[in-house]
Amino acid sequence: MRKLIFLIILSLTVHIGFAQDIWISKNATVNFFSSTVVEDIEAKSNTGASVINAKNSEMIFKVSNTSFRFPKKLMEEHFNENYMESDKFPYSEFKGKISGAFNTEKDGNYQVTVSGNLSIHGITKAYSVPATISVAKGTLSAKTAFKIRIADHGIKVPSLVFKNIAETIDVKIQASYLPKQ
Repeated sequence: MRKLIFLIILSLTVHIGFAQDIWISKNATVNFFSSTVVEDIEAKSNTGASVINAKNSEMIFKVSNTSFRFPKKLMEEHFNENYMESDKFPYSEFKGKISGAFNTEKDGNYQVTVSGNLSIHGITKAYSVPATISVAKGTLSAKTAFKIRIADHGIKVPSLVFKNIAETIDVKIQASYLPKQ
């Protein structure tokens, strides 16, 4: 009987230990902003999904291209149909690794670098960007801001509206994570 109780306690301890290594975000926010002398374009999605493995510092982030909302419905249609070709490329995804120390068991702000591959519009490109990981009261959050050149991902802008869309887009990401249950 003692052996059985010991095995149950051991298995629960191991399960709890591994569960704290995996952190999940189901409603990460992605904002992007394009500014030109002609027009500013801004969009936001609150449906990004992400997983961080704190044990090996690997992470993945994925967002549906059709989840972005624009101030004007016509902008949203053009984004999905003409630029992102969301029927053909439904998701944008990042897979990478976090460099720099962070402790999921100690409250604080940790400055890290996230490096990996970003796939947008069917084209994958390497990125390395600064990020902040914050740990507070059993939750983990992360935020970053970086720029993307649309030409690097094969996004073509017709010459008729070329002055309306910036060549470089500002991207901001914020995600709140909970330990995997």
